[in-house]
Amino acid sequence: MTKDLTSSTVSRQNILNNNYALEQIASNLSLGGTFWRDANVFTKTQVASVLTIDERTIDRYLESNKEELTKNGYRVLKGKELKDFKDYVDDIHVADIAKAPSLGVFSFRAVLNIAMLVTESEKAKAIRSKILDIVIDVVAQKAGGHTKYINQRDEAYLPSAYKEHSYRKEFTDALNEYLNMGTYKYGVYTNKIYEVIFLENATEYKKILDLTDKDNVRETMYSEVLNAIASFEHGLAVEMKQKFEKMHRKLTPSELDDLIIRASTNPYLLPHINDARVKMASRDLCFRDVLHHKLESHIQSVPKGDFDKFLGETSKSLEERLSDPETLAVLKRLKDR
Repeated sequence: MTKDLTSSTVSRQNILNNNYALEQIASNLSLGGTFWRDANVFTKTQVASVLTIDERTIDRYLESNKEELTKNGYRVLKGKELKDFKDYVDDIHVADIAKAPSLGVFSFRAVLNIAMLVTESEKAKAIRSKILDIVIDVVAQKAGGHTKYINQRDEAYLPSAYKEHSYRKEFTDALNEYLNMGTYKYGVYTNKIYEVIFLENATEYKKILDLTDKDNVRETMYSEVLNAIASFEHGLAVEMKQKFEKMHRKLTPSELDDLIIRASTNPYLLPHINDARVKMASRDLCFRDVLHHKLESHIQSVPKGDFDKFLGETSKSLEERLSDPETLAVLKRLKDR
């Protein structure tokens, strides 16, 4: 999927929140700046030079994107902080700013931010291209060469998958004991739950993620999605049993459909369903570069903590987790509940 950084706030922020990619970008792009207070900062004049544009162009982008640029490190120096900066740059012969009553400075992230916004500069276009190449390489490298199972690098994945498996069995047992329908009911009602939680059936989901027939759909799902499915399945299993005991007969498909409709608007479940939609739509766009069209309205930028979760030191492959004594101890406790 082509990401147009100049028009996509989410795509820009996903890059600027990815500290692992930013480290590589910084080492690959020699943008200059002034090293002050343990970080590189850039004056407007320096940014204009980096992007080969007029300072008035920067002013226009600051005016129209100030909130975004401020969030990513643009700030205005005044008072003592400005005096300290003036004293420092005077010592290293940076452009004359002695008479300025205030001074806007850009962090490295803010410079990348404005480079992703500017459409008038060939240099900015080249920087955007380099940024995208680096981000792709970093995610692939950190994810072990592929992203199909990047969800499993989350330390919460295995406990969530184990719990979901238990609730899945509870639900399929309830379908077997309490629903008057042929054996195809398992696939039908699995899809109905998927459609409630993330608006896609299993076939649609597999197509979007380019999964094969042999791939297990739930093995590619994030822990929050598995938790939402488990909550939904558990609730339905309990209600099916209660209804069966009250009516002294198995439920019809239409009666189970009514339970699903009611559950889909349950105020206790709605926060989990909404969270699952946001996580699936946002993370898959960022990490797997795929778009869930039916969840497009739920896409948000991925927070910095998610990059640590899936790319950082706490992230591990499933094989590594299964050899971790602490993880095995957690699974044993879940089994012994």
